[in-house]
Amino acid sequence: MAKKRSMIVGLDIGTTKTCAIIGEITETGIDIVGLGTNASEGIRKGVVVNIDSTVESIKGAIDEAEHMSGCEIASVYAGIAGGHIKGQNSLGIVAVKGREVDAEDVDRAIEASTAIAMPADREILHTLPQYYVVDEQDGVKDPVGMSGVRLEAKVHIVTGAAAAIQNIMKSVNRVGLDLNGIVLEQLAAGEAVLSADEKDLGVVLIDIGGGTTDIAVFSEGSIKYTAILPVGGNYVTSDIAAGLRTPIADAEKIKIKYGCAFSSLIQKDEVIEVPSVGGREPREVSRQILGRVIEARMDEILNLAYKEVLKSGLEERLAAGVVLTGGTAILDGITELAEQIYNMPVRRGTPKGVGGLTDIINSPLYATAVGLVIYGGKNLPKGALKRTDKGGFGGNIFQRMKDWILENF
Repeated sequence: MAKKRSMIVGLDIGTTKTCAIIGEITETGIDIVGLGTNASEGIRKGVVVNIDSTVESIKGAIDEAEHMSGCEIASVYAGIAGGHIKGQNSLGIVAVKGREVDAEDVDRAIEASTAIAMPADREILHTLPQYYVVDEQDGVKDPVGMSGVRLEAKVHIVTGAAAAIQNIMKSVNRVGLDLNGIVLEQLAAGEAVLSADEKDLGVVLIDIGGGTTDIAVFSEGSIKYTAILPVGGNYVTSDIAAGLRTPIADAEKIKIKYGCAFSSLIQKDEVIEVPSVGGREPREVSRQILGRVIEARMDEILNLAYKEVLKSGLEERLAAGVVLTGGTAILDGITELAEQIYNMPVRRGTPKGVGGLTDIINSPLYATAVGLVIYGGKNLPKGALKRTDKGGFGGNIFQRMKDWILENF
């Protein structure tokens, strides 16, 4: 009989890459046991624009992760991003009639906070509690057991376009997987790269992916503000291709190998070889020119993110500074550029708090996918844990066959 293992899978469906990471729950925490990546097709600025292409991208990442881990995946937590995501703060108030507050009262207060005006084509993704107020006592983290007559819940509500959410669900289901939940990407990344102290002191998380830049402001231990910008590392690649007159594929390679977001860090005599368009001979170009192209675009992206921080009204309460993550955060010099713009401490965020293949996932590239696994470990529904090793008769093979028959006949 195949051995039962408790697995959680995070699926980051990004604009440039799709990443699946498998975590195994152990007695000491979560061990990363599988990783799969595949080039994303069918995603534009974080949103599914072609389901068939997205399905193929997901399948490639899942197959690779299954092969590495030796187990079969049945369900995933998927990330979501895109300009359609909106966040707002809300307040829910309920009466507790002079008795002790219990868990049911807390649930009622949170539910009351979701009574907001919302178009029919939008859905609530998350209702994230910030703090509670019991009568006149505010800033309460856990009101259960306190006495009072009135309970207020201050929450941050994240909504998304119903069509975009449904397209992610369809894409995952067509691969033959169940969806445990759809999670805001910067919320997931925060689980992987931020410490509890940073969230308490106040910190800005900026997740710069290929097609979007996701922003989350944390203070007093909870998320206070979220925003998503429809710009990312792909814009840097396009600028390099246009500025150095080289194909997009070569521009991406040049960005990864030689890119620097702070041109003053580059030696003046450094040169790089740049492939030309149309079969012409490669050319030698000063790396300083490449640096100036990248710095101009990254300066713009980081300044746009800074405007969102100012919108939050929390810029004076960010003692822990800024944490940069996502694939574009790998660029040399990006922390130095951000420190100049934000005038506060900046660090590069890599996943932590997990075991297993830590040397492989120790990169900002995998922050969201690892964060989805950690989020899943904290919010896993009952009965969703057990998965069977490949080669056994368990798992979800029969369910996949059933789904295929129902879909095609």
